Amino acid sequence: MSETLLSFTVLTLFTDMIKQNMNTSIMGRALEKGIIGLDVIDIRDYSCNKHNRVDDYPYGGGAGMLMEAEPVYKACEAAKSLHPGRKKRLIYLSPIGRTFTQDIAKELSTEENLIFLCGHYEGIDERVLENEVDDYISLGDFVLTGGEIPALAIMDAVARLIPGVLNNDESAGEESFENGLLEYPQYTRPELFLDRQVPEVLLSGHHENIRLWRFAQSLIRTNRYRPDMLKGYILTDDRKKQLKKFIKTDILSENEKILLSEALKSIG
Repeated sequence: MSETLLSFTVLTLFTDMIKQNMNTSIMGRALEKGIIGLDVIDIRDYSCNKHNRVDDYPYGGGAGMLMEAEPVYKACEAAKSLHPGRKKRLIYLSPIGRTFTQDIAKELSTEENLIFLCGHYEGIDERVLENEVDDYISLGDFVLTGGEIPALAIMDAVARLIPGVLNNDESAGEESFENGLLEYPQYTRPELFLDRQVPEVLLSGHHENIRLWRFAQSLIRTNRYRPDMLKGYILTDDRKKQLKKFIKTDILSENEKILLSEALKSIG
């Protein structure tokens, strides 16, 4: 067993949803190896009534039900009592939070124990949020039925940055957003599929040309699909010279040369 570098704790009404997803594929293997840890707390276990209800009508009226303060508070306190000696950060998944990005994933990957509070119904009594929550995070400007899907997405994005979670640690550094650009296109066997050929440079074995081709493709793809990411992107003078020289070779198609030139102009 490896040393557990980061422990996740999830407070939820739907424990199976978290356990089943996190015990699958890469996350499951990382848990099995002990690289990451996972505790799932059922908020219903802290219900204050015999029916295990944790919701009630909101004061002032309005549609829907609200999660009660006391069971959520007790569940949060139980979560904080786990893993003594580890620094904790309790996150509430909410539309009011800052929008999750790769930079936030990197930030969270340096923590020791991340606690995710998953709301449901119309939300949670504000008093317990004010008392317990350290951070608010949102996946974006859309509405979900609960915080479980955001929690799973964030745990996946964060865990893959922990050394040893991925089979090839270089993979995490080559993903989209890691270097400020979208990832280059990738290919595997066969060499010819639906009359489409794998780019010759990838079969050449010339590592420098492959590296430059991949970087050029990342620039082209980012300029095409996410031009906003190129605003403020810094390209060194040496890299600019390399790319301008690369454009003059026959490695890129004529259309790719035009697209790369446009991407370089977008950077300035």
